[in-house]
Amino acid sequence: MGETPFITVEGPIGVGKTSLAKAIAEHYQFALLKEIVDENPFLGKFYENIEEWSFQTEMFFLCNRFKQLGDINTHYLAKNQPVVADYHIIKNLIFAQRTLSNEEYKKYFKIYQILTEDMPKPNVVIYLNASLDTLLARIAMRGREVEKNISPLYLEQLSRDYEEALEAFERQHPEIPVLRYNGDVMDFVKNEQDLDTILSDLSLSLAKSSWTNTL
Repeated sequence: MGETPFITVEGPIGVGKTSLAKAIAEHYQFALLKEIVDENPFLGKFYENIEEWSFQTEMFFLCNRFKQLGDINTHYLAKNQPVVADYHIIKNLIFAQRTLSNEEYKKYFKIYQILTEDMPKPNVVIYLNASLDTLLARIAMRGREVEKNISPLYLEQLSRDYEEALEAFERQHPEIPVLRYNGDVMDFVKNEQDLDTILSDLSLSLAKSSWTNTL
């Protein structure tokens, strides 16, 4: 974990990761890294038939995120330019464990380990969660065609998977602070005070490191 700020925002589908990452990038004038979603040619088929298209979908995301994180390390972090991303690479394992068969996951995990062993680690992780009703409402509001067939049961289980994964992450990486926010009670898009609270918490976390240039 380097001193140059590298912030990742995580949480289940529809919780508002990209909106918050954009707000943080604008506030601090950090570079913004957005995950590639709509360009995945397997995603629509995946939501229609998870079992058949899960391996192709997860491999596409893994390879693209590997390339993205390598690029931001080379073009930004290595040059002491801060970055905020709307995902953490750990999400690959969260989705893969839920959708892949045991044999597929074993192969996938070997590839994941090889690709991620030298990836940059974030200074701060922001974790957003929300109830199923809130997630479904926000997914419907943004109206992405590829998400129209998401199963509520799949989304509900995914939220539980995120909780377990972030708890494990905190145990394994006590040096990386995880800031948690409940999307049912906080709306940082419509409520400026909620956004200010998150930015204040983030500023305190960054100030605890030796990087204080913009605080």
